Amino acid sequence: MNTDHNERPVIYQLFVRTFGNTNSSRIPNGTLEENGCGKFHDISSVALIAIREMGFNHVWLTGVIEQASGTNYPNRPADPLDILKGKAGSPYAIRDYFDVCPDYAVEPNRRLEEFRELLDRCHQAGLRVIMDFIPNHVARSYRSDVRPELSFGENDNREVFFDRDNHFFYLNETHDGGGPPLKLPTLGIKGCLGSFEPESEFGKVTGNNAVTWSPSIHDWYETVKLNYGHDFTQGRDTSHLPDSDTALHKVPRTWRTMDEIIAYWQKMGIDGFRADMAHMVPMEFWAWSVKRARARDPQVYFGAEAYDSDPFKLTSEDVTNALLHAGFDGVYEHPTYKILQGIYETGKWANDLDGGIFLGRRFHQCIRYLENHDEVRIANPWHWGGNGMKVGKPAAAVMFGMSRSAIMLYNGQEVGEPAIGAEGFSGDDGRTSIFDYTSMPEFQKWVNGGRYDGGKLSTKQKELRQWYSELLGLLREPAFERGEWFGLNYANLDSGKFGRDEGETVSGHWIYAFLRHDEQSGQSFLCVANFHPDKDLAVNIRFTEESLAFMHKTSSDGFIWVGRLAGLAEIRISGEKMLTEGLDLGKLPSCGACYYELKS
Repeated sequence: MNTDHNERPVIYQLFVRTFGNTNSSRIPNGTLEENGCGKFHDISSVALIAIREMGFNHVWLTGVIEQASGTNYPNRPADPLDILKGKAGSPYAIRDYFDVCPDYAVEPNRRLEEFRELLDRCHQAGLRVIMDFIPNHVARSYRSDVRPELSFGENDNREVFFDRDNHFFYLNETHDGGGPPLKLPTLGIKGCLGSFEPESEFGKVTGNNAVTWSPSIHDWYETVKLNYGHDFTQGRDTSHLPDSDTALHKVPRTWRTMDEIIAYWQKMGIDGFRADMAHMVPMEFWAWSVKRARARDPQVYFGAEAYDSDPFKLTSEDVTNALLHAGFDGVYEHPTYKILQGIYETGKWANDLDGGIFLGRRFHQCIRYLENHDEVRIANPWHWGGNGMKVGKPAAAVMFGMSRSAIMLYNGQEVGEPAIGAEGFSGDDGRTSIFDYTSMPEFQKWVNGGRYDGGKLSTKQKELRQWYSELLGLLREPAFERGEWFGLNYANLDSGKFGRDEGETVSGHWIYAFLRHDEQSGQSFLCVANFHPDKDLAVNIRFTEESLAFMHKTSSDGFIWVGRLAGLAEIRISGEKMLTEGLDLGKLPSCGACYYELKS
């Protein structure tokens, strides 16, 4: 494998179930036989090389671990429909942490071997492999066939709600919902009984902390909460838990089991983990666990999905800061994502991006994305203002170019996959379903029957994919890999020439501009985006002495700005003129973005 571990992580999120699925049936609530399913085998060397050549150095193989499912296999019966969301099942309702999903194997009994072969192909293509780690919850049917002695719930004391060394939290007759048996919100759904026989006499808390015998359809009723030695009903203070240097035999039992799980996958060749809902797990566990994982592999990558606004977070700090302190390499940059989406949906302005910037460690150590399996598709007609895939250009140019943090792109985003229509459990919600057997019709045009050459893409789709590739290439330049950020909107708020639309009295609604500069190489870039969905806007950028000093320039210097994105022309101008008259970029196309490199 020739991947440089010091590279900025550029992550391609690949959902195995849909990535290579060329079946076009897409029958709502269809079975695997009806709608097909992607296989490990489909993720060929040709596909992986194309991903690497586009500019990615990590691939997140999403949904790999064996989850609860409605599909039956020899020696592996289907799960009851009552504890499933969708026929395929949620990849975040894990049934066996030491196994992979049999749906993805050509020969289900060889599924682990086929997965190892995929890992080898990824590494040969120069891609480091990230997989899911779901620490907060597991499927109600959890039982490990590979490591039965490490099955969650074995030897738990079910007579108490909380015990430090129980794996689960157990309901008692005083809890909400009328006492046993467990009553699931599936009653009335075809094939369901509204119950789960193993929990007819005892019940468990759901993955989203619902302490009730009658979870609602909005709860994570198909999952159960894991216990890390802290009773979450007693608040966020977890300071009583062991520290990162505590010996293995002295930590809570769930910690030990999770360490076994991470070590198992590391030994198989996994290079990193994306931790699901990491803020719902004690920070003390993360510090201990990440330290142990890094003792096995100093280069192992840990990325966290986390949301500071979640009332169930187990820290009084900002979760990003807390998780970085615990050892994570990156944490979801959700606030900036919401601002960018809000420009099209909730009346946000580009200027609002400045208010969400916290320079320093967290600014440069997050995970920046515009799509993932939990978020709506940019090209969906009912989201992002219904403006289509073109919105991805200005959003990506800003989101990915602002800092030197990790970049993540979801399969299908690069060709404008719109996720139109109801596929099953989630309905028509603008997302490619993770619960159902389905496919991505626009992405299939790039797959092109397994050729992975984009042979069936439209001209606009090919152009979009090429644009993303060019952007990712530029982001490997020193100014972006190592440099700092300097915003320019604040200096242009009162300038009527800074992309101001009709009727506006302040600028910065649709235009966002910033600089990136690397001290070591001296390289500087100017980055400008026009978020307006329909209008080409005239952009003249007024600089300040402070912004020139950021690039180690003065008003007496001459500037040559060379276009590096979208075929832009060269601009020659004096520093004095940039301060007094501004840098005139002409009209920036709607949903357009430009990057200029300073050459003198």
